[in-house]
Order: sequence, then C-alpha cells, then structure tokens
Amino acid sequence: MSCPDPIPRHNRRTNTQRYASAADVNPKLAPMRRDGDGKMLLVPSTPPTISRRRVLASAAALALLGATASACGSSPPPPEVDELAAQLDRARADSQLATDAAAEERGSVVEALTAVAAERAAHAQALSDELVRMRGAEAPTTTPSSTTAEPAKPPTVKDAANALRASAASASELAAKLSGYRAGLIASIAAACTAAYTVALAEPRRPQ
Repeated sequence: MSCPDPIPRHNRRTNTQRYASAADVNPKLAPMRRDGDGKMLLVPSTPPTISRRRVLASAAALALLGATASACGSSPPPPEVDELAAQLDRARADSQLATDAAAEERGSVVEALTAVAAERAAHAQALSDELVRMRGAEAPTTTPSSTTAEPAKPPTVKDAANALRASAASASELAAKLSGYRAGLIASIAAACTAAYTVALAEPRRPQ
C-alpha cells in the first residue's frame, strides 16, 4: 500500500518557468527592466556623450602633432652652405677681375692673368657642384647691384694679386674648420690662390 501523495496531481506543474534575476546578469553590462510578461530584459546603455571641450582639445592635439612632424621632416641646411657660397662668390669675382685686368695689360702677364681667370672659374664650378649636392638645388648666382655707380678704374695685376691673397687667406681659414671632401676642396683652392699671387702674378724682381 502506497503513501498518499501530499500534493494533488492537478496542482503539479510539469514545467516550471524560471525568470532571469539580477544575479543572473552582470550588472556592469547594462541595467534591466521587466516586460509585460514579467521577464527580465537588458536595456541598452546610453552612449557616452562627448563634450565640445574634449573635441576641441583633441583637434588641438592633432594639429600640434602635425606641426611637430612637419618640423621634424624638414631639416635645416648644413652651416657650411653659407661659407661655401661665400667662397663661390670670391672665385667668380677673382675670375672676372683677372679677365678684366688681362684686357688692360700687354706682354706675358696677359697669359698669366688668363690662366688665373680660368683656374678661378674652375674653382667656382667645383664649389657650385658641391653646393648643389648639399642643397639639392642650383647654386645661388651673384645678382648685380641696381644702383648706378661711377665707372671704376680698370683693374691692374696688383689688384688681381691682392684679391687672390685675400681669397687664399679666407679659404685656408675655412679649410681648417671643415672635414672630408670639403676640407680637401677648400684647401686645394687656398693653395692654388697662394701659388697664383706669389708665382704667376708676382712682380718681377728688379736687377740689383
């Protein structure tokens, strides 16, 4: 004989429905609410709002970053550029001075002045090529002055020699500060200028 069932069969629920509770859902993900049937539903979180101040600050930071990157991308030219450009101007001026002096002279000194003019023109070309390599652009050219000046006296052999002496001293000083190919180039120019004014254009010695 079996024991009576304390729970009537008509009161039993064959399938008990379990509703979601707050413990079943991570509360950090989203808030919850109940629908019309009593079920727990996830409510999407409200997207975070971005203030105007934050937008402006981000834009300013990006602008500053872009300016810094542009400044880092363009490097300044080496300091030797200006000094080599000055040597280029000297070489061109010396070549022109020797040419003008040769036009006023007679005799064997004309050949010496012509040789000096050609040599200084070669120096100018070598300096121009080096400046192009350093700057990536054509070497600067000397622009004539727009002011009208009185016609100067024709240059003499002595004027050409004095200009070469000054160029030799300037090149020797610069060569001591440089290194590598540029130092060798300027040193050779200094030596050539020294030989030009001490030998090629030297005043003939008077007989004793």
